[in-house]
Amino acid sequence: MTTDVSTATATAEEPAATPARRTRQRKSASAKPQVAQPEVPAAAAVAEKAPRKKASTRRRTSAAEPAAAVQARPEDALPIYQIHFLPEQRASLDPAFIPLDNAGHDDPLREFAVFERLSADEGLRVAPLWGALSWRFGTKAGLTGEALRQAIEQHPGHDLYYCNPFPEHEALYVNGWQQGITAHPAFTELCTAVFKAAGLDVRELGAVQSSQAFSACNYFVGSPTFWSVYLPWVRGVVDRARAKLPAPVLRVLDSRLSDPRNQHAGSCYWPFVVERLLPLFLRSAGQDLKVHKIALPAAEARLNSHLQRLREMKDVAHRTRSRWLYACWLNYRNLYLMQAAGPEWCKRFLTLVSATEFEFR
Repeated sequence: MTTDVSTATATAEEPAATPARRTRQRKSASAKPQVAQPEVPAAAAVAEKAPRKKASTRRRTSAAEPAAAVQARPEDALPIYQIHFLPEQRASLDPAFIPLDNAGHDDPLREFAVFERLSADEGLRVAPLWGALSWRFGTKAGLTGEALRQAIEQHPGHDLYYCNPFPEHEALYVNGWQQGITAHPAFTELCTAVFKAAGLDVRELGAVQSSQAFSACNYFVGSPTFWSVYLPWVRGVVDRARAKLPAPVLRVLDSRLSDPRNQHAGSCYWPFVVERLLPLFLRSAGQDLKVHKIALPAAEARLNSHLQRLREMKDVAHRTRSRWLYACWLNYRNLYLMQAAGPEWCKRFLTLVSATEFEFR
């Protein structure tokens, strides 16, 4: 995999909530006792809270449906769709994108199911590049649709263009899986079960990744070559896991327990697993793809001097494979979180996101 990084013009948007942004909220937060993450073998107890209805991870559609529903306009040389579900979300859509009304498609894989549906469109199969982004892309990424198009046009010839709207995560966590621990109950245990069932290396869950490898929210635009490799690879991971996981674990994965703060419309666990698979894909099945990561100035502007140094420190440790420097980063990071996130947050999560046994990947 070959990569490069660029900076695209952007406008500042309100950033997503992170431990670094919750500094001013510590005094108002109510103290809660430490909650232990449940073990996956005991997931049956957790599953009692989950809906008994088993969710399907694939919505069967005809090959003609995508063309009829989301056919690209002739003037769109670079078809990028913007997914929305409700009428009130239309006000947030960017005119540089093609509106894609996804109402009625309730597949638990969310954006990935849209990618699979779009990939059946004959027009998109011959398009040099295409993508589908969330209706919240502009708010999260701080990037207009036109700026995204310009960033792609200024760096032609790549199979994948992607971005990470949360660069603070690159500074504070060894990888995206560790960040997920702070948002989704029992995330490590459930992801470990999925990896084992799918035949993936569970050491990936604790591996130190460079900031270049971080990706979130499925914010990418790819070539037919990328989609032809990425979609079946992810589908294979999901299908193998579902075929081998015990029913109690599947019931939790299919439940809304993944979204305790109701920030993701009650999503199940699967989208949060799938969106973190990209770095592993790019180091395995997608290693021959040419990749370009687009920098987001508005998101980068949120980083204070400590976050900038933490990210650089971790990247140097990763590049030099220095376990000593990683330990220095971990100590600095923990001190920062004690100040920025507060003692209650740290009491609950800090030991869970402080990997002492790890690999550089």
